[in-house]
Amino acid sequence: MPQIAEIANQYAESWKIWSVGSVRVGRPTYPTAGETAISDVLIRLVSEREQAVEIWPRIHAVRLLGSTAYLIVEDELTLIDAGLAGSGRVLRRYLERIGRSQADIARIICTHSHPDHIGGVREIAFGHETEVLMHPADSARLRIRWRDVIARPTPSTFVALITRGPEDAHPVLDGEIIPVLGGLQVVHTPGHTPGSICLYAPSLKLLFVGDVLQVLRGRLAFASQFFSDDMALAKRSIAKLAELDVDVIAFAHYTPWRDRAREALRELAAAS
Repeated sequence: MPQIAEIANQYAESWKIWSVGSVRVGRPTYPTAGETAISDVLIRLVSEREQAVEIWPRIHAVRLLGSTAYLIVEDELTLIDAGLAGSGRVLRRYLERIGRSQADIARIICTHSHPDHIGGVREIAFGHETEVLMHPADSARLRIRWRDVIARPTPSTFVALITRGPEDAHPVLDGEIIPVLGGLQVVHTPGHTPGSICLYAPSLKLLFVGDVLQVLRGRLAFASQFFSDDMALAKRSIAKLAELDVDVIAFAHYTPWRDRAREALRELAAAS
């Protein structure tokens, strides 16, 4: 089992960075009195920073634990991704600031099944009639067992094994239109995970990509190879995004990309 042990060690080291996500600190931070878990420390760090920014009228980028979620503010609220477990408290504070509540959240759309995107789903949806949407390929991946990890010991299978996902996620498929922002189109972009999806709002020329894309050295880049299930497939999936008329790309871990977005997508697709 040495390979499994090595993967576990790699994952543990990566988790130290991943669990903090977009919360950047320049010095060590220690629990204060009453903070008994790392999530308490992270919540305090998030609260001390600028927590949200409106990237577009009615669209708020909300800094949760481990990643940025997007809150679409209409008569009903729609949340794209839910951060790590513990993010519910952070989100509640922000909702109070804008005069809304968790009960207003009609749906949570999960771009993929990694814990920094779905860890907060249960606590945010609990006790409310909130619909949770996820591609069925990722719902299936979360049912992975140890024997599957042993057969294919990679960081992605190990992450799936230890991730607790929503039990009643409603499946969303490629091409489906969600009644948000005048019609939010689901684009299945497998590779980072089997069920990774992007969400395209044609009326705004806005694309939510989760972790399907990242920004490295100031350039648009493919998903993280370390955490991706099938990197070759992840690269091929970008061709679907290159066909869209996009002005703004919204990421889970980076500020929105507004510089020649469509051209950047085409250049990246050509490099795959």
